[in-house]
Amino acid sequence: MSKIRIGIVGYGNLGKGVELAIRSNPDMTLAFVATRRAPETVTLQTAGIPVYRYADLAAHQNDADVVIVCGGSATDLPEQTPALAKLFNVVDSFDTHARIPEHFANVDAAAKETGHVAMISVGWDPGMFSLARLYGNCILPDGKDYTFWGKGVSQGHSDAIRRVEGVQDGKQYTVPSESAMAAVRSGAQPELTTRQKHTRECYVVAKPGADLAKIEQDIKTMPNYFSDYDTTVHFISQEELNRDHSGIPHGGFVMRSGVTGVNGEHKHLIEYSLKLDSNPEFTTNVLVAFARAAARFAAEGTSGCKTVFDVPPAYLSPLSGDVLRAKML
Repeated sequence: MSKIRIGIVGYGNLGKGVELAIRSNPDMTLAFVATRRAPETVTLQTAGIPVYRYADLAAHQNDADVVIVCGGSATDLPEQTPALAKLFNVVDSFDTHARIPEHFANVDAAAKETGHVAMISVGWDPGMFSLARLYGNCILPDGKDYTFWGKGVSQGHSDAIRRVEGVQDGKQYTVPSESAMAAVRSGAQPELTTRQKHTRECYVVAKPGADLAKIEQDIKTMPNYFSDYDTTVHFISQEELNRDHSGIPHGGFVMRSGVTGVNGEHKHLIEYSLKLDSNPEFTTNVLVAFARAAARFAAEGTSGCKTVFDVPPAYLSPLSGDVLRAKML
């Protein structure tokens, strides 16, 4: 059986992680990397892999079975994924939850136009946490969902900070409330607001002469990122940021608290958790597994957009059904 040829668009933290993950999957090979930078400035971890300009990708439609769209930021994917879905089977990690239905519709139309498969919002949330929520709702229909993130660095929120006028660099940590998690684990099924579940801590390096009060206000009032949370902004030097905040850890918990019994007398808790030393490296391993599923859908003649909800679990594994049933069922 021939290997699945994977293309990478974007070579930041996610792109580098995808390259590393491909090397751990013997049924895959790296076909190319595409970038908006000058190709000669990109140094890959794998020798002999071509690097193309993003603008030239139409000339390489037959070079990859699936392209993983890493982008440079959350604002890149709404543009890049629909455009690339007209040329390739694609997978992306779009993670602005409120805009997923809109993104799905745009990508679905583009993919169907040329008969490609597109998978969006693949990662751990959305992604693996989404599956945990779905399973929990199916198994405990009489219950409530709770999702807690952190403590860890949010790449999307950190990028949002860096795009604020006057900001030179920054990192954002999402911090879950221990008391809120304890209340859920007790079976009390508390009503928790967004603000009660998490706080956000921002470490910001301001440009020389920047208005610090305006930066803080712009961050704290940013919709879809900070406006619904108690947010603390710490202004520090670039040296401090590099020294104390160079890692990208993350993680979190999905909980489904439910009851069964004639009078709801029996309490149950489903809990799924992740503790990640490297957020981008874990995310890219998820992307690569779902790229395998995209290749299988494409081989069946499927087209259009899909999410993690639409993928049979066996499609993620390189193992055969016989082996999965013997070893994991």
